[in-house]
Amino acid sequence: MTDLIVCTALGMEARAVARGLRPARERSRVRVVRVGMGPDRAARAAALLPPAGALAVTGFAGALDDGLRPGDVLVATEVRSGDRVWPCPSAPLLAGELARAGLRAVTGPLVTSPRVVSGRDRRALALEGGIAVDMESAPLAAAARGRPFAAVRVIVDTPTAPLLSLATTGGAVAACRTLTRIGPVLARWAAATGPRRVLLASPRSFCAGVDRAIEIVERALVRFGPPVYVRKQIVHNAHVVRDLERRGAVFVDDLAEVPELPGGAVTVFSAHGVSPAVREEAGRRGLRVVDATCPLVAKVHAEARRFAARGDLVVLIGHAGHEEVEGVLGEVPGAGVLAEDEAAVEALPAAEGRGVACLTQTTLAADEAEEVAAAVRRRFPGAEGPRGDDICYATTNRQRAVRAVAAEAGLVLVVGSANSSNARRLTEVAARSGRDGAPLARLVDGPGDIALEWLRGARTVGLTASASTPAALVDAVVAALGGLGPLEVEERRVTEENVEFTLPKEVRP
Repeated sequence: MTDLIVCTALGMEARAVARGLRPARERSRVRVVRVGMGPDRAARAAALLPPAGALAVTGFAGALDDGLRPGDVLVATEVRSGDRVWPCPSAPLLAGELARAGLRAVTGPLVTSPRVVSGRDRRALALEGGIAVDMESAPLAAAARGRPFAAVRVIVDTPTAPLLSLATTGGAVAACRTLTRIGPVLARWAAATGPRRVLLASPRSFCAGVDRAIEIVERALVRFGPPVYVRKQIVHNAHVVRDLERRGAVFVDDLAEVPELPGGAVTVFSAHGVSPAVREEAGRRGLRVVDATCPLVAKVHAEARRFAARGDLVVLIGHAGHEEVEGVLGEVPGAGVLAEDEAAVEALPAAEGRGVACLTQTTLAADEAEEVAAAVRRRFPGAEGPRGDDICYATTNRQRAVRAVAAEAGLVLVVGSANSSNARRLTEVAARSGRDGAPLARLVDGPGDIALEWLRGARTVGLTASASTPAALVDAVVAALGGLGPLEVEERRVTEENVEFTLPKEVRP
């Protein structure tokens, strides 16, 4: 059986797609079929299609959205025709792959019309939420009958550039070149289809400290009104930051960026904590501070102050440049030193008769932190700490859970932003935790970051998310994988979490 049938309306479209399928393996597993223009011809051709593992339609389309321009590629999230809708859940995977191939890809609803639309009809379809319009995709989507289906269209005309204009005719030549580049991506998409099992690590996603920090910003926006200024990212996740920005939060790297406002600008300190110097600057400027520091991070701050007060050399195991590390070391100027790894321990200054106390950044991998701590104890016999609860409970639980799924999976996906320490540590732990050799472990910000090549042959996929990642992003990954074929989802729960933290008085109900 053919892996993939690619349907096009026009011969020039079919030839362009076939031209891109140069490797013999792609040509032998993909069949390109011209179905003719219009829904009636497409429906008749669909009834005669041979069996195939997956079905795709591609070719030209007209833009309904004013933001699209000729040459853009629309990957349909759904195909609409009248009252009927056919979802295309793997659209984010395809769009991400097309973007990595150098094409400008967008996702959204595709409308199938029985005729060429222009003017008022085109505006009406746009008001209904359509992004682009064609004449063939709906009958082909109906013919898929549960098989993986994709609709990928290249824009050739727009609301301001009619279909029959000279400019659009010239754009069709460029669109054909784009179709040539789409062919190999569709082949990779087809190779990634098939039944698979997803193992969900649990606990995953938001911890109590992240929930609290986000709620603090949300409540501040309601109570004080926008803008609310937030020093650094409230938590390390790009999706969370963008959502709060849309609601009126303004993120700044330095307090100097917060403007002078009557009564003082409302300013939130992020969950990662700040040094006393930052607090003093906020006080001098009269800012209305709401502190969203995670209570577990605040505990490490308190420990650092206690150890420094008794004259100890405070060794902090962590990563240079991380906001949490900067905040903790800022508590103990002259008494604190950073140890990123075992080699760094050997370069630490002598304790000179002082005691040595060891602390850890809360988001580290427990096994790696212990290796560095052991090196500290070898270098400074009698060194105190670190305490077992320095690494936050949520970090530890998520690492235990990802080990459980990595033992069974050929691929582990960790959903989180690249600047998240706990997301990176989860990925590293997963890569070290395979039963028969380490599994492939990848950090992704969402389904669009998943390379189709990773999924080829990966019939069991482990899935987790960092403590700063919204659960909705995990749901989006599961939905996208479900668009590649039958999906069995199982949860691997290692513990229950019921921790809650109180809110600062400034935003309490």
